[in-house]
Amino acid sequence: MLIRRETPADIAAIHAVHTAAFASADAPDAVPVEAPLVDALRADDGWLPALSLVATDADGQVVGHVVCTRGTVAGAPVALGLGPLGVLPGWQRRGVGSALMHAVLGAADALDEPLVVLLGHPEYYPRFGFRPAVDLGVTPPGPWGPQYFMARPLSAWRPDIQGPFAYAKPFADL
Repeated sequence: MLIRRETPADIAAIHAVHTAAFASADAPDAVPVEAPLVDALRADDGWLPALSLVATDADGQVVGHVVCTRGTVAGAPVALGLGPLGVLPGWQRRGVGSALMHAVLGAADALDEPLVVLLGHPEYYPRFGFRPAVDLGVTPPGPWGPQYFMARPLSAWRPDIQGPFAYAKPFADL
């Protein structure tokens, strides 16, 4: 497996990854929101090309994708929203998602980003250093319980980064 930045040639494969990764057994023909969300994020001002990463197999086929986009805390561009993160079903539980997570967090830290937030499972993401965002004074943008809205401070994090978080605009359009 190789992790690298997304290229224009990867766009269709990324869409397919998220369609397969988030497919619903109850509606197998429906396109999950994550696939068009990535397309909308790519067209948004919050898109950060250096933080859209793919995992490829030995033949160069895209098997996973993760993206971070610009978010704000109290209106300041001092945070990233992580997600979606998707892995083809046949590649799940094989370390691809973890590798993508470590790669995108390392890339964000290298770019001097102070904070990464996500909406996710409170028993899974602490292994990557995430904790409830409210513990850092960052509040969720929606009705989600604080245990699901998590943050990971990076090297450039400062304690004065506090207030309401806002994702890139395409998230609000969901």
